[in-house]
This record gives sequence, C-alpha cells and structure tokens, in this order.
Amino acid sequence: MRLFSSVLLPAILPLCFADGILYEKRDFIFSDPSSACSQLGASIAIENVTVNFANFVPAGTNLSFTQDFGLADCGYPSALVTSDMCRVAMYVATSYRNSITLEAWLPINWTGRFLSTGNGGESGCIQYTDLAYTAGLGFATVGANNGHNGTTGVAFANNSDVVEDFAIRSLHTGVVVGKELTKQFYGTAHKKSYYLGCSTGGRQGFKSVQSYPLDFDGVLAGAPALNYPNLNSWSNHFYPIFGDPGHATYIPIPLWAAVHREILSQCDGIDGVVDGIIEDPELCRFRPEALQCAPGVTNSSTCLTSAQVGAVRDAFTDLYGVDGKLIYPRMQPGSEVIASLVYYANGAFSFSSDWFKYAVYNNSNWDPATFTIADAKEAEDQNPFDIATWNGNISAFQNNGGKILHYHGQMDAIITSENSPVYYNLVSRTMGLNSSASDSFYRFFRISGMGHCQGGDGAHFIGNQLASVSTMDPQNNVLLRIVDWVENGNAPETVTGTKFVNDDPTQGVEFTRNHCKYPKRNVCTNPANYTSPDAWTCV
Repeated sequence: MRLFSSVLLPAILPLCFADGILYEKRDFIFSDPSSACSQLGASIAIENVTVNFANFVPAGTNLSFTQDFGLADCGYPSALVTSDMCRVAMYVATSYRNSITLEAWLPINWTGRFLSTGNGGESGCIQYTDLAYTAGLGFATVGANNGHNGTTGVAFANNSDVVEDFAIRSLHTGVVVGKELTKQFYGTAHKKSYYLGCSTGGRQGFKSVQSYPLDFDGVLAGAPALNYPNLNSWSNHFYPIFGDPGHATYIPIPLWAAVHREILSQCDGIDGVVDGIIEDPELCRFRPEALQCAPGVTNSSTCLTSAQVGAVRDAFTDLYGVDGKLIYPRMQPGSEVIASLVYYANGAFSFSSDWFKYAVYNNSNWDPATFTIADAKEAEDQNPFDIATWNGNISAFQNNGGKILHYHGQMDAIITSENSPVYYNLVSRTMGLNSSASDSFYRFFRISGMGHCQGGDGAHFIGNQLASVSTMDPQNNVLLRIVDWVENGNAPETVTGTKFVNDDPTQGVEFTRNHCKYPKRNVCTNPANYTSPDAWTCV
C-alpha cells in the first residue's frame, strides 16, 4: 500500500507538453470560476448523490484533510494544489446499508480528459496524491474511499455490501458519477477516459476491463493484486513458515541482508553485468543451501541453520493447493530485505489476515498462525463478487478500442512480480493471441529494481504516480504514454526509467534504463557502460 505524509506536485508539471499529446487548453470561459463551482454544487441532481461541498480551490492552496473517522492511518494530511480547480465532495449511496465518499477535482484548465484513480491494500482511502498529480495535468479526476474508511478490513465483517464496493462497485460508481459531473461542469462530455492505479488499484483497473469494458479508453495498471483471494492466502502462508522470534525457522531482519547478498552473488550476473539489480528474477533459481552454517556454528549473522534454510526454500517456492493446482507463484528473489519487514520477520501481515478474519470467516479471533492450504481453498471457493479478477477474456475491452499498459516492479516485496506474467499468459491463451496480437491493445512491462509501486534499487521513476515523476516525456512517463497510445497510436516498445542519486532528483541522475516489453528481457551488452540505456538490449 502506498502512503505519503503530504502531496507536493513537482514544479516540472506543465499543463501542456510537446508533441501534442495533451490537448491545448480548451476554450472554457469561466468569468467567475468560483461561482461556477458553487452553482455546480447547488445544481447537481444525480440519483443517490448528496453533495457535501463544492469549493473553488485556487492554485497554490495547501489543502488539509480530516484525520477523523479512521482516516489518520491513510497518510494524507494535506495536498498542495497546482491548478485552479473545482473540488466537489460527495456522499454516494451504493446500497441500503453502504455508501462511498467520492471526490471530483475539476481543473479550470481542462484538457477534455476524464480519469479515475484507484486505491491500495484493503484501504478506504482516497488517493489524494493521484488526484493532485492528474488534476494538475488537466484531467477531470475522481477518487473514492472504496466503501469504508481507513486501512483495515474490519468493515468487511458481516457486510457483503462493503465487500462489493471494495471489489468493484465503488470504482464503477465513481466513474459514472464523475463523468456526469464532468459534463455538467464543462458543458460537454469528456473526449477520452483513463484509469490510474497500483496494487489494489492495479486489480481495480483490470476488474474494470473485465466487468465494465466501456468505462475507460486507457488503463494504467501497476503491480495488480490479481487472483485476490489466492494473493491473501500466499501473503498469509509466510507467517507459519517463519513464525515468531524464538521459532526454529525464524530469521531475524539483519540476517536477511546476508540472504540478499547471496542471492545477488548467485543471480545478479545472469543479465550480463553485476550492478546490484536482477533484471529478470524468473531466471534466478536461488540455492539457499549455500548459506548453510558449518557444523557447530550457532548464532551466526552470516549463515543459516538447516531449519532456516528449509524455510527460505519454502518462501521461494510456488504455493500449491489441496488439489495440486497453483495457488500463487513464489516470491521473486531480490526483494527479501524489504519483504523481511513485511512478511518474513514481522509476524502476520495485517491486510491478508484481515481478509480471512472479516471477509472469509467473519471471525475476528481467527489465528493467522494456523493458516493451511485448506483455508486457501475456502477463500478461493468463496471469491465474493469475483474479486479474484482472474478472467482471461477481455475481448470486449479490446473490441471497444481500449488499451492497457501493465507494469510490475521486479523488486516488489508485497505482490510477487511473477504473478503478472501468469495473468498476461492467461489472457493470451484464453483469447488465442500471440504476442504480436496482444500488443495491439495490451502491453506488459517488467520494471527491474522497482519495489511495490515505487522505490527500489533500479530505474523506478517512470511517472506512474506523483512520487515517481521525472519528466513529461511520454517515453519516461507511463501516464502520458497511455494517453499517447490511445490518442495518437504511439504504442510503447520500452518504458524508460530513471534512478536518481539517493532517489533525490536534486542530486542528479545516477542512471537510466529502458525496461522491456514482455516477454522480452534486458541483457547488458556493454558492461563497462552499464549505466547507459544504450548498454542494454531487449532479447
């Protein structure tokens, strides 16, 4: 899940940029934008919608958001607005016992585009960073709280309506309402509709593609939480493997650094250069036995006991169910330092244990330490509202002319990057498409050295979110690339990422790298110059 303490739009975000990818400013004449916004709020008459407020917000305003009602853990206390806009906050009833909180940010300098943001984890948090990012680029943007507040799954208990909103209804409702608001405010309908989301937001994007193929013309989906019930089973299964401190298989966080070093020793050079980044972790067949302690060695900070070696091997092994079918692929090697903080050495993972407690069993006393593959089968069989999002037939979206830009960081410590190719190949098999045919509407990029939606050791600044913007060039900005593909037919062959020194743009560029379109992978052909994108070839 992505949490930020504040929303600060970089100064590099102009409204219009080169090559005509963004429309020029539309000729909307708001002689008094503030009054126009107030009039919109007073005139909205959409079924099940109650307007909380409609405020004109001038550029430069630092918005503060309530931290009450369970929202403090969302991590969005404020947002710096960079474009004059009309901010509309609404209550939208989705059933007789549930509702969503929805916001629309309608920039005065509109480009004719509509965009919906997604969510993260199990959260009921509006992604204000994404609203600020996209509204600042002239998109009429909406975001919702997914039918509940806060970052836990407690609201799922005994309320299938909350689960349904979380699965898809919140997002689709926001799209329907948001498009109507856009038309009412600007006096004309949007030209193109887009989606941006990562993690749970990535799953929501694919769920829209599968269930509401007319909602979007372009979908930017990152690190998607696909096969969602099975993802929660996979996330849960690490706790019984490693246990708590004192358990024979427990590995303390500092020792995971030694595991990481050994993984790099075995696998970093597979791509042609030793640079601290594994380009294609699927090729890494890590052998943890290399870390086996010598006889008589105990309490080592550099080696593992036999029990610990077995646990590490289990973590890097695909998880299979009671019927022998794949539940979820293994954790990809390379992410273990961060994964030790999330899964391996930090007890039960709250998002996945909450799913079992409140959505699967409706039992807050369920103990994640008792998890077995029988629990996985129960979760998979339930699959409420098809939240698995595992339908390989997305032909309706294709036939409508839609485009998907799918990316996944290869250092993702929360959702294994090895699940995304499984879904891509499911689509290929289901629809009978080879790679060239898939390329016409669906392209998938593996971002080496990128963590969960952001961060990592690699060239992870790709413009997928506010914190990862380095430029407005579509080659280096996946949001603008999906726009360029939809509107100008310029499909991406590679995605160029940037790595800044200490991940700080003010300190300069450390290196850039072109990330390959799946199923191709990156190989270094000029190791002496590996920081140059020209030193790499997609094969």
